[in-house]
Amino acid sequence: MNHNAYDAYVFDLYGTLADIRTREDKPALWRKMAELYASLGAPYSPGQLKESYERKVRLAGERVQAAGVKQYGPDFLGEPDLTEVFRALYRERGVSCGRERAAMTANVFRMLSRQKLKVYDGVKETLEALRRAGKGVYLLSNAQSDFTRPEIELLGLAPCFDGILISSEEGCRKPSPVFFRRLRERYGLEPKQCLMTGNDGHADILGAKAAGMDTLYLHTETSPAYRDEWEATYVVPDGDWRRAAEILLGTAER
Repeated sequence: MNHNAYDAYVFDLYGTLADIRTREDKPALWRKMAELYASLGAPYSPGQLKESYERKVRLAGERVQAAGVKQYGPDFLGEPDLTEVFRALYRERGVSCGRERAAMTANVFRMLSRQKLKVYDGVKETLEALRRAGKGVYLLSNAQSDFTRPEIELLGLAPCFDGILISSEEGCRKPSPVFFRRLRERYGLEPKQCLMTGNDGHADILGAKAAGMDTLYLHTETSPAYRDEWEATYVVPDGDWRRAAEILLGTAER
């Protein structure tokens, strides 16, 4: 086992620092969203809205992916900005929509689809202790900005980070090397002095290892089954944040 002391601690958000459950297939979600669009002059039936939304999400993803592969190569993984999809749904009905209205619509969609949002016990205390120890604390999240930045505030985690990178804002996602490189370059991080903590072995662990970082795999209820080939530096197989905190703070003290 590696016994380095690290300068920077990088975290995934959902399933790692916080438990979230959402359902975008609920009929009530699409009824309410259709009511919202109709009230702002863009009438859809719930079925029409869902179909158009899903089609636009797919096309947006294809565009971002194609452009990214052309620029960065075949290992690029793109992430579209879904707020632009919510804006396009207004425009499809001839309604002008600025960024503020689109962001509001995205936020309402997320609130209606969200069933659970809770920070895991011990997370805030651990992040605060790392910062008191003089360590850099960063978030690297595959997520949508207008879903996730409000949720970071709701969870009370915003003050815990020295930097936050969200995939929809960057147009790329883990495990794409581009996303990890953006983090490193933006904050002047040395990969060998970074520890990445995440609950997804493919996106978080393999992505961080390819970027030259050590890793802590935390298996939580939303994690895929652990695979030996992921070979994380540290493993917490039962999602016990007390054990994760011991590892994180122990490395910080060395």
